[in-house]
Order: sequence, then structure tokens, then C-alpha cells
Amino acid sequence: MIKKFYVVWKGRETGIFTDWNTCKKQVDAFPGAKYKSFKTRAEAEAAYTGNAGAAKAAVSFGAGKSGGSPVKKSSSRQTVKTYTADEVAALSLDTKIFTDGGCEPNPGEAGSGIAIYRNNAVDELWYGLYSPNGTNNTAELHALHQALIMAKDEIEHDRSVAILCDSKYSIQCVTQWAVNWQKKGWKKNGGEIKNLELIKEMFPLHQQLKDKVQVLHVNGHVGVEGNELADRMSILAIKAKDPSFTRYTGELDVNGLLAMRAG
Repeated sequence: MIKKFYVVWKGRETGIFTDWNTCKKQVDAFPGAKYKSFKTRAEAEAAYTGNAGAAKAAVSFGAGKSGGSPVKKSSSRQTVKTYTADEVAALSLDTKIFTDGGCEPNPGEAGSGIAIYRNNAVDELWYGLYSPNGTNNTAELHALHQALIMAKDEIEHDRSVAILCDSKYSIQCVTQWAVNWQKKGWKKNGGEIKNLELIKEMFPLHQQLKDKVQVLHVNGHVGVEGNELADRMSILAIKAKDPSFTRYTGELDVNGLLAMRAG
């Protein structure tokens, strides 16, 4: 089977995906979604960052139906590297905190999940922050916020730590875009800043930790174990309808946990 890489410039989540089903989740029934497949990661990365003519041939969706005219991705100086499962495993850190958020439907019932790895083994799982009227983005932001709080505690206990999140939107909101939004009085050109109050709450904490804690991107549902476990916790959060954030007290049986319903 020939492996392809899928670039999504406009969808529920943007970025580079390594399987069609994950890509389809981002663009299906998303008004104006834009995406294209590539044979190599290098081509996909070049197209995603606006450095390749291949971006001109991106597929455009209108109201969930294929069609529309070709689009061109404008160049962006701010990008986020996506870490593979092997690269995540190779990170030499005491603690890795994986985050995920789920929403069914979107918008709809939302919840957040976290998986904490210490010495490359799952050590803690957390779930909650249920909202009956959330979105996938708010759930992802809430999970990242909790991860920042947890990362601060890890640092205070002299442990090296990174946060691994599958939402480029959440990462860029807090680590890139908020810097300029704050300078402009929490405004941006071209419209409102969605989820502003939550971002404003998270931003100072990230600024405090940014020199000690990396916030890295991983693709969802591509075999990164920590991300998969965080995903299961986000779905458990929706099922439990718990507005607090609770530590999972069940057995940390990875195979059994991965057999739970995915988001």
C-alpha cells in the first residue's frame, strides 16, 4: 500500500496527516475546507508552509461537497513541526504530558483528557472539564491549560517535561498568536478572537514556562500511544459528564484502555 501525506489548509484542524480517515474528519462537511494529498512528507511540508506550487491544486470543499476552484495557500512564517511516534519516544525527558479534547457533535458535548508519562511509561490519566455546549477547540484548549498547570508542578519538582498536543490551533493560539494579540489589546485584524477569555487565562502561564516547557504537536490517531490514551480520556469525560478534572483510578492497562471507544 502506497503511503500518502494529507495537507489540510482549512478544516476542523489544520496540518499534515498521515492517513485519509483522519484527514477526512477534518474536511468532511466543513464549509470551504481545503486539502490535498502528497506522495512524500517533504512535499507535504513544503506545500503546508506555502513554499511549493503544489498548494495551488488543493481540493476545495463547499458546504461538505467536493468541487470549487483551485486555491493557493499563502505563505506563513509561523509553523508548527509535527513529531512522529518515533520522535516522541526519542525525546529525553522525565515527563511527557499528552493532551486531547473531544466534542460530540461539534459544537456539542465536550470533554478533555490527559495522559502523563514518566520514564516513557504511562503513570497518570486524567479526564473531565465536561461542557454540554462546547466545541472541539475549547476542549483542546482546556486540556492544554491543565497540561500547563501540571507541567509547572513537574518543573517545581526538578523534572524535565514537554507537552504533546494534537491541536495546532491550541498550540499556535497560546505559543504564537497570543503574543501579538496581547500587544494589540487582545484584538486581531479581520475579526474576533474566538475563545479569548480562555486564551487570556492560559497565556501568562505559558509565558512563565516557555523557556522550560516545550509544547509540541503530534497528529491524532496515528499510533502515538500517549495521544491515543488522552483521546480515550476525553471521551470518558463526555460520558461521565464531570465538570471537574479527575484522575482516572482504574487499572493502567494500556491494551484495555486503548480498547475503549475512541473519539
